[in-house]
Order: sequence, then C-alpha cells, then structure tokens
Amino acid sequence: EFCSSLAGIMLLEVFLVLGTILIYFLFSKKSEETLPFKDGWWGRGQKPVTKEDSSIRPFKVETAEEELSDLFRRLDQARFTEPLENSCFHYGTNSVHLRKVVSYWKNQFNWKKQVEVLNKYPQFKTKIQGIDIHFVHVKPPCLPEGKAAKPLLMVHGWPGSFYEFYKIIPLLTDPARHGLGDEHIFEVICPSIPGYGFSEAPHKQDFNSVSAASVFYELMLRLGFNEFYTQGGDAGCLICTNLAQIAPSHVKGLHLNMVLVSKLGLSHLLSVLLGRYFPGLFGFQDEDVRRMFPFLKKWLYKILSEFGYAHIQATKPDTVGCGLNDSPVGLAAYILEKFSSWTDMEFQNLEDGGLERKFSLDDLLTNIMIYWVSGCIVSSMRFYKENLQKGIGTQKHDKLTVQVPTGIAAFPNEILHIPQAWAKKKYTNIVSFHFMPRGGHFAALEEPELLAKDILQFVDKVEKEQLWKMK
Repeated sequence: EFCSSLAGIMLLEVFLVLGTILIYFLFSKKSEETLPFKDGWWGRGQKPVTKEDSSIRPFKVETAEEELSDLFRRLDQARFTEPLENSCFHYGTNSVHLRKVVSYWKNQFNWKKQVEVLNKYPQFKTKIQGIDIHFVHVKPPCLPEGKAAKPLLMVHGWPGSFYEFYKIIPLLTDPARHGLGDEHIFEVICPSIPGYGFSEAPHKQDFNSVSAASVFYELMLRLGFNEFYTQGGDAGCLICTNLAQIAPSHVKGLHLNMVLVSKLGLSHLLSVLLGRYFPGLFGFQDEDVRRMFPFLKKWLYKILSEFGYAHIQATKPDTVGCGLNDSPVGLAAYILEKFSSWTDMEFQNLEDGGLERKFSLDDLLTNIMIYWVSGCIVSSMRFYKENLQKGIGTQKHDKLTVQVPTGIAAFPNEILHIPQAWAKKKYTNIVSFHFMPRGGHFAALEEPELLAKDILQFVDKVEKEQLWKMK
C-alpha cells in the first residue's frame, strides 16, 4: 500500500512537472509571438517631462506663392542630358520624355486645383512620440440603419504618399454607390509615414518600421479604435505586419498587396532549384511557376537591375537626397522611373516609360509635388537605412510569425512574386490569397476597384467566420 501511494505521488509529481513545462511552453511561446511596442522619442532634443499634447488638429494643404515661384524658376533653369539613341527607359527616366513632363508641369499642371483635390478629404495632425503625424480620416457619407463602419488603416510606401489612396477611399467608405454592396463599410485612416509627406520627420536615428507601427498603433487608439483592420503594400506592408505583431488582439485582419519574406531557409532554396519541375512538392500553383521562373531572369536579374536605389538609400541616403531636394526635375526623374518599371517592367521598352498608360500626369505630378513642397525626399529615403542597416532578417520582427488573419492580393506586375507557400511561413493564418488579373506595385492608385473588391471579400470572410477570435 505504501509503495502504491508512493507510486501515485511520483506519478502526480511527473504530471505536475509535465504540466508546468507545458504551461511554460505555451505562455513563453505566446509572449515570443508578440513584438514589443516601441515607445520612442523622435522630437528634437531631450524628451520633456511634461505630458505630450495629444490633441488632434485639422490640417489643410497650403502652398505659398513664393514656393511656387521658386519651383517655376528651378523648372525654367533645368539642365537636361541627351539620352542615348533608342535607349527608351532602360537607363532610367528618358530625358526626351522628361522634357515633355516638365513642359506640362510648367504650362498645364494646375497645382492649386490639385490642392483642392487633396483637401476634399478631412486631414489632421497630432503629436505622437515627439513628432507631428499627418493623416487623412474619411468617414462614410451615410450608414444604413444598424450598420457600423469598420476602421481601416491604410499605409503607403516609397515613393508613394497618402494620395495613392484617393481613388480607393470612396469605394471603401461608400461601396454601395460603386456597385460593391453595403455589407461592409469602412472608416478609412491614411497616415503619412513619419518623414513622408506632411508627417514630421524623426529627428533621431533608428526610426524603423517597428517605430512607425508603434506610432500608428497609438494613433488608432487615440482615435478611439480598439479593433481595426490594416492594409498596406511596400513599406506599408512592413509597417502593418509589425503592427499585427505588436497588437494581435487589436488588429482584426491584415490585408497586403505586397509580401516581404526576409528569412529564407533550405526549403526555399530547394523550391527555387526544383519548384519549376515539381511545383506540387513545394506547394506552388501553376501561376506561381509562371511568375517565378526562370528564376534567374524573374528574381535575381530583377533584384540586380531594380534595387540599386535601395542599396543607396540603405547606406548613404543623404548624399543623393541633397540633389533631389534641390532639383524638382531630378526629383521627378527619380520618382517617375519607379512608377514606370514597378507598374510594368515591359514599360522600359517605351520612350515615354508607359507612364500615362496607367496614370494621369496630374496624378503623377501631384505625388511628386507632395514630396517637393514638404521637402521630404531625404527623410523618406532614410527609412531604408533605418530598416536595413542592421541586416536583412536579423531583427526580432523578422523572426516572429504573424498570427492575425491575413489576406494577400498578388498583383502580376509586382516587382517580386512571393508564392503563398513562402508567405505562410511568416503569415501563419492566411485566409485569402488571390492572383490578381492585372496591376503592379502601386495597386491602390492603378487598380483601385480590384484592390477594393479583394479587401471587401477578405473582411467578409474574417467577419462571417469570426476569424479574429481564433487568433
């Protein structure tokens, strides 16, 4: 009897130890999956001891006549370099076409009219972690009885701006009027990343995507949104991903039109070598194979030919930035090249870069003017250095997975295609992955209806299946 009692006690102790280990594992795993909120101070000088002013102030875009006079003087005095014969956009922005753009800029583009367009949506500023954060905040014009608007944070990238979302905002805040039903209606918040557009630039080093995510999380809480959706591409993808890692219980769903995978392992290498021949073995679909292979041409060559700017901006952004901040024509050449090749790589074969095939010159110049009048090109470029100077895949957010329900819209002309099989190693809860029929990097500006429809179907899935409660 004593032996059986002793055995029982020992068995109980074993169960207690195993239970403790299991509980520890579960809780430590959970804590590891959350990214710490980055409570920084990005203002000038020392952080004051007094509490920060958290008021939200209305903002309007305004430009003084002196600024416009200075701009036109610089445009008049521009020096152009003759391009190589038949070089089209293969060497970058073709200066023959650039002359035409500058002529339109001087003689036909109406900035004052575009300022009215920018100001048609309510804009605000509020101070967070020592810097002024600019954001557009659009509420639905009308809500059916019993319906509540779903808050949606939309984050742009480089060399874009909050203006990228101006065509998609009405489709999301008033979907019924645009034939998209009234099941889900959004209240859209589009901030300018600090150092971009009308958000103040950080005055200190180390402001990276986690810093931006922490600032935007604070912004959403300040606006009274405890639960919300997020959407982004380019840098917006990184920031929204970090936000989902910081506050998984607050982010109901994460929608991306670009995916970044910084941790590549043996399985990725094998899929690169063999995926073309055995796609099913690596979870590739036929469309993945079409978009990824031949791998040298569609991945490595693209990286070598398209990412020189990223290396410059990740190392010495201020040097090149000085020239761009001093020359509106140089700034236009630098930005327009990206709107050409990132919309469709084939546009490099055209003398005009295909720029007006998907965008109007008014839209392109409005985005450029946001960079010019705010003088933000250098600070926007620094964001690359802050995110990449510690190495790719080395930081905590690179190593953590994302548990939040995720929707991915894979546009065919995106710079690099990431298959779902790769994405799901980072985003463990992908509930929607769609190969989009057309469109490139600047999806919200180029294909607003396609992107809006994908956001709507994703949110519908999350809401109907209450997926955020299963995180």
